[in-house]
Amino acid sequence: MNLKKIKIISSIGIFILAFIIHFVYELIPCCITAIFAPVNESIWEHQKLLFTSVIFEGIIDYIILNKSNVKYNNFFTSLFISAISIIPIFLILYLPLYFKIGPKMYLNIGIMTISIIISQIISYFILKSKNSCLANKISIILIIVCYIILGYLTYNPIKNKIFFDTKDEKYGINNYNI
Repeated sequence: MNLKKIKIISSIGIFILAFIIHFVYELIPCCITAIFAPVNESIWEHQKLLFTSVIFEGIIDYIILNKSNVKYNNFFTSLFISAISIIPIFLILYLPLYFKIGPKMYLNIGIMTISIIISQIISYFILKSKNSCLANKISIILIIVCYIILGYLTYNPIKNKIFFDTKDEKYGINNYNI
């Protein structure tokens, strides 16, 4: 198996993981799952879903890459950049359409698919680039920092449309309304 095939399989894996992670907090509601999975139907919480799906699939990729003896560089840099880049990619494509036509499941799935593919193309090129040990070490720290921020914003959301759950009419994990 080569790197290109692994990234194609990763795209499919991220897509599948996103659907699974979408329901994790609903099935296992606790402070740990609240950090990794969406706690409501807000746009922001679904960015956490995308980030986590990329990170979890990245762990699987790491195992596959090492078992397949595929040559790669900058694994953690690739993982961080692909996980963090999927958020603005999704938002840039999604928000103009969301505010114009409202929430549509086909729109969510289509834009999510495009965002996953673009993030995995970015990952592929970083894995093929020159090795940087420092960037890899910094990326591990940045992944942890991102989860701290995601967790914080789950419990202390900004009062903004992106953080508002229109289904339950609330912000974040708390049960308070507007």
